[in-house]
Amino acid sequence: MNKNILSLPYFKWVFIISLIVNYGCSKTPKKQTLNESKRNLNPTLKPQKENPIIDIKKEPADFLPNGYVIFEKSYGDLNKDGVDDCILIIKKTDQSKIITDEYRGKLDRNRRGIIILFKKNEGYELASKNYDCFSSENEDGGVYYAPELSVSAEKGNLYIHYAHGRYGYWSYTFRYKNPDFELIGYDESSNTGPVINSETSINFLTGKKLIKVNVNEGAESGEEKFENTWSKLQSLKNFNLSEIKDFDELDFSEY
Repeated sequence: MNKNILSLPYFKWVFIISLIVNYGCSKTPKKQTLNESKRNLNPTLKPQKENPIIDIKKEPADFLPNGYVIFEKSYGDLNKDGVDDCILIIKKTDQSKIITDEYRGKLDRNRRGIIILFKKNEGYELASKNYDCFSSENEDGGVYYAPELSVSAEKGNLYIHYAHGRYGYWSYTFRYKNPDFELIGYDESSNTGPVINSETSINFLTGKKLIKVNVNEGAESGEEKFENTWSKLQSLKNFNLSEIKDFDELDFSEY
């Protein structure tokens, strides 16, 4: 018998085996990098982020956006580092918002905003901003003048206060919680002249609300007798300073 004929099947098997080996190698996954392996072992591992660049400017006015001026400036420690920070109330300068009222004459109805700056050794750092959350100081107050806005800092808290003369006041308390100022309290007083009709106090940290109603009809100032009602807040929504579109539209009566 011819030896070449006998050896023919052997080469066929070698050819088939080589095809199988080559095919299997082509399906071998690529070698993973060390970072890819770590992510596969721990799917919650997030890619590393670069540290954000902090923009430090020398003067508070350097943070003014185009088309705005400084309306008021005040100082106070808002991050409890023992150094006074800066609060800017800013106002837009859109000429189309300057109107002529029949009785009050020329009025600037441009809205106002707020910029909070933390003091650093070499200047100031932006802490929070909201360019148009406050109405103009020249809004129509009806039979009385428009509420008067004031902003201050005390014991690490930011206070935004509206005084409405004989009708009372309302105020908002914010505290810095990186990366913004969070609303932690709301207080309101409804008055008839010097007599307090009712007071409302909301603590967003404890989730409680107190309403005090004067039940002494005809009382003079200081003779009020209050009936207190405590309740839990119906909503625990957080309010950040930079996200409030309009303070005039905030309503906590349903909370």
